[in-house]
Amino acid sequence: MMTRPDPSGGSRLDAIGTQWSLVRQAHVGGQAQSVGAARQTLVLRYAKAVRRYVGGMVKNTEDADELAQEVVVRLLKGDFAGADPNRGRFRDLLKTAVRNMVHNHWAKANRRRPADVELDNVVDDRADADWDAAWQQNVLDHTWAAFKEHERGSPSFALMKLRTEFPDDTSEQLAEKLSAKTGTAVRPDACRQMLRRARLRFAELLLREVQVGLAEPSSERVIDELAGLGLLEYVRDFLPDDWKMSGRLMAE
Repeated sequence: MMTRPDPSGGSRLDAIGTQWSLVRQAHVGGQAQSVGAARQTLVLRYAKAVRRYVGGMVKNTEDADELAQEVVVRLLKGDFAGADPNRGRFRDLLKTAVRNMVHNHWAKANRRRPADVELDNVVDDRADADWDAAWQQNVLDHTWAAFKEHERGSPSFALMKLRTEFPDDTSEQLAEKLSAKTGTAVRPDACRQMLRRARLRFAELLLREVQVGLAEPSSERVIDELAGLGLLEYVRDFLPDDWKMSGRLMAE
């Protein structure tokens, strides 16, 4: 469930329904069609992150593809029925499952790192950073897709992309580039206003996306998750002093 803007124009985080309900739906008895759809959604949401993560540990492309596919098959079969929000974030459970599969892969293939390197240390030292990086990209991919859909027919998506490509450009320079891209003249002052609205909308969509897998998507937990994934900069300018109490972004 997505965040709904409140009447004041902000985004209230405690209105978000956690997608742990989707995880449960994918693993309980019920109509085969709805269960299958839930599992397909989980695959679409997590498959790229899993593949990036596996690829960081398993350098052989064919082996990495095979292991990532095995995780996808497990998701489709409903093998995560034991997922419990009281035990932490779903992405942590998924990370543990993937790491165990990589361990088993190395054990079966009798693959060893150099004698002076312990396999567990290699995984522990690098895997957490790799998984966070994969998850960060996964969150951004979904946010950009949602933003593109939300801004369909508007130049806001093109403007946000220009801002990421040219972060040091002035409003005048961005307005010039956007005018050339859209074929419509855009004034610098209008560009500034459009960019702020676009950044606010992107921040709202990012908040909605990052709460996926959080059992309790409270303001504090979501901000902690954003900070942990290195994504706080996308919302920092829109966080009021009372954010943790209100759960609302600054109004436009």
